[in-house]
Amino acid sequence: MKKRTLAIASDHGGVELKQSLTIYLQESGTEVADLGTNGSESVDYPDYAQKLSEWVEKNPGNMGILICGSGIGMSIAANRNPNIRAALCHDGLSASLSRRHNDANVLCLGARLIGIETAKDCVNEFLNSEFEGGRHQKRIDKLSILQRESQ
Repeated sequence: MKKRTLAIASDHGGVELKQSLTIYLQESGTEVADLGTNGSESVDYPDYAQKLSEWVEKNPGNMGILICGSGIGMSIAANRNPNIRAALCHDGLSASLSRRHNDANVLCLGARLIGIETAKDCVNEFLNSEFEGGRHQKRIDKLSILQRESQ
């Protein structure tokens, strides 16, 4: 796994998976910025998606992982930020393609839908895949244009 700093955040539904992935990442040499939450008390996922999105924006070239029960809420919330391309992934291939074709900078995972080994596979593929550019770059550029036009 490449050396980098990675932010990770979850709501109450993703705390256990977040904690397991944080340990896994740290053991592999990745510096992890844990942005919370750290307990089982109910919290609002948009707050943590926003916190992580702001961190990614302030740390160009670094990425993040968001976890909630399904991953859907975190993905929707993070993608409201114009500089975030959050991808909800359920396996290593979708995580790899999210980087290679979509230049995703945030990986979203559903703690109630995947186990720890699948989550580790997603993280490995996400962190070790590079954006291919080329024909994919024009589509990424189009996303930026559409975002500006909608404001």
